Amino acid sequence: MVVAGAGYVGTCLGVALAERGAEVVAVDSDPDTVEDLRAGRCRLPEPGLAPMVRRLAATGRLTASTSFDPVQVADVVLVAVGTPIDPKGVLVADQLVAACQQIAPRLRPRHLVILKSTVAPGTTRTLVAPLLERGGLVHERDFGLAVCPERLAEGVALTQVRTLPVVVGGCGPHSASAAERFWRDALGVDVRRVPTAEAAEVVKLATNWWIDVNVAIANELARYCAVLDIDVLDVIDAANTLPKGSSRVNLLVPGVGVGGSCLTKDPWMAWRAGRDRGVRLRTVETARAVNDDMPGHVASVIVDELLGLGRGRTDSPIAVLGAAFKSDTGDVRNTPVRDVVVALRENGFPVRVFDPLADPAALLDRFGIPPAASLDEAVRGAGCLAFLAGHREFQRLDFAALAELVDVPCLVFDGLLHLPPARVRELHQLGFAYRGIGR
Repeated sequence: MVVAGAGYVGTCLGVALAERGAEVVAVDSDPDTVEDLRAGRCRLPEPGLAPMVRRLAATGRLTASTSFDPVQVADVVLVAVGTPIDPKGVLVADQLVAACQQIAPRLRPRHLVILKSTVAPGTTRTLVAPLLERGGLVHERDFGLAVCPERLAEGVALTQVRTLPVVVGGCGPHSASAAERFWRDALGVDVRRVPTAEAAEVVKLATNWWIDVNVAIANELARYCAVLDIDVLDVIDAANTLPKGSSRVNLLVPGVGVGGSCLTKDPWMAWRAGRDRGVRLRTVETARAVNDDMPGHVASVIVDELLGLGRGRTDSPIAVLGAAFKSDTGDVRNTPVRDVVVALRENGFPVRVFDPLADPAALLDRFGIPPAASLDEAVRGAGCLAFLAGHREFQRLDFAALAELVDVPCLVFDGLLHLPPARVRELHQLGFAYRGIGR
């Protein structure tokens, strides 16, 4: 089978399929990516992915190419190319169009094409299908065409790809049945079939729309609890005990903002599709505004706390610990931590950045300052330890040892560790000041 697009989704998916015994060719336009995969190298910051790529490349079950010619001998083509949006929320389909134009002349009868890329409702039927049919075959009659949106979460993607139910929506019943059989056979996972390709397209948008809104509620609740001198985590823990419908109230926890390649994009894609059809999605507008405001709010809280401790700007280095957009990953794409760092520096504070999971070159590129080479280097003489990602490595830190390295009084700002009360009391006993989001 062929996976078109060897980015995060395509590589995780290709590895999972090859691990189950499939022969997978990852097709990508970037020669460096193809060269890496052929050599068994993987630079994507997903736990466990690099060793799997190395092992599967050695078996020959996972290989790569810049050419789409392998489509001619494959039975299934999975399209996982990037689908960004422009500033108005419109899908930028250049990569998708290019892939379809390459696939079309290589299609043969009984092929199955599955779209994994996130697209606006109707894209598969009105854009992808006509492009693929330029090769002379007709979808649903000659080849199958289905939408199976990707729903993997970074940090646990390799577990989820083997366990999460796959949503299937076909451009006709034959396509849907073929896609359903493929996933059951290829990965052995449950399948949730929806009536149409359009419904499957909306599933992905609705999922990330919901997550973004829920995070926005948590972030606003945290700011509300802060002015009431209430610990937001106490409120969330208690509120989530209430049964509601077939589940429970499920408030997420606050953080420094929303980043990554999906949550900041997909809600706007849904919003634009709604606007084009006369429906204004106000919850998208509000959630995006709330979450985009969080980095500035976090920086303001840190600055106010440091000045309240009597610390000056020039003598209070801030160690930003955790730069990724999500805990337990090293992915700094579109990370909200960058905006926190920018705001802190604009306020006159020197900032050091350290993330044990992120690539140093990526950190330098994203933040414009050389990252600290070690935790000790980052915290030595610091007036603030700002934990802006909740990596497990940070959860296990010996704060007593850190107390010997920092400059007192030192603030521990808890952006995503969500330390329990006992650990907070320990920090106070060690001489640290503590402040969290809504705590």
